Amino acid sequence: METHEPQVSVVIPVYNERENLPLLYEKLQGVLSRHPWTWEVVFVDDGSTDGSTDVLTQLARQDPEHVRVLVLRRNFGQTAAIAAGVDHARGGVIVLMDADLQNDPEDIPRLLAKIEEGADVVSGWRKDRKDPFLTRVLPSRIANALISKVTGVPLHDYGCTLKAYRRDILQSFRLYGEMHRFIPAYAAAVGARIVEIPVRHHPRRFGRSKYGLGRTLKVLLDLITVKYLISFSQKPIYLFGGMGLVLLVPGWLLLLFLIVRRIFWQVGILTSPLFLISLMFIILGFQSILMGLIAELLVRIYHESQGKPIYVVRQKLNVIQDDACEDGR
Repeated sequence: METHEPQVSVVIPVYNERENLPLLYEKLQGVLSRHPWTWEVVFVDDGSTDGSTDVLTQLARQDPEHVRVLVLRRNFGQTAAIAAGVDHARGGVIVLMDADLQNDPEDIPRLLAKIEEGADVVSGWRKDRKDPFLTRVLPSRIANALISKVTGVPLHDYGCTLKAYRRDILQSFRLYGEMHRFIPAYAAAVGARIVEIPVRHHPRRFGRSKYGLGRTLKVLLDLITVKYLISFSQKPIYLFGGMGLVLLVPGWLLLLFLIVRRIFWQVGILTSPLFLISLMFIILGFQSILMGLIAELLVRIYHESQGKPIYVVRQKLNVIQDDACEDGR
């Protein structure tokens, strides 16, 4: 069993893919062994119930030098499985891919070539996607366009799991919930250089897809979270304070209008429904600003109590380490 760290780690979340696993391993072994990199494959069994665990156990015994297996206690979801795999991977470059054989291991060398050219993230684009158009392809295209617009990171295929990352990029943030599809946006937020290349996509041979139209709403809600975390997590007062000002200005203008109307036209203030509307705007505006101030305090507690960095260094040249200044603390 090799003791040195591999150059490349392929992380594969697995959920009920028993029939695909032997074929996937065979293809991976054939591709990776033809190239000079040292490598490992980290399979993460995300609570499979179809016997996938037994297949993975056999693969680990068959090739202990290259195959690592993590078995989660239950189905935690793809993001958690990816996070577990990344935490236990040892390679300087981490490749993510699905276990359903729709991603092609033959594309991995092309991803790695782009990494060697200087990219930090190489994202696969299933240009000729082999999935049902109305239920999978069309919603995906709409979601990709929306995500690209909101995050400012234009990619054709956020949903393609086949991507390669430099390890330090993935260590710059933590994944929660169902945020795996937004990893490129998080990576861009810490300054990653992102490249997108077309990759092969095959029809599913065994099993069935774990995704459907039901996840579209989840993507939209997650996108709101991502936009907030990327744009306002450091300065939440910009969001809440801005909303507060938007509410306060019309509230005070309405109240001023009622006062002017009362002085010059003798129209009662308290009897007008505009008075209640103006009060509502003013109260909501003050509440929003107060929420922003509380969020600012929470951000400072988060960073200062846990020593979280406020910047990420790409490279150091002839720099003497200062513990007090490490990682932006």
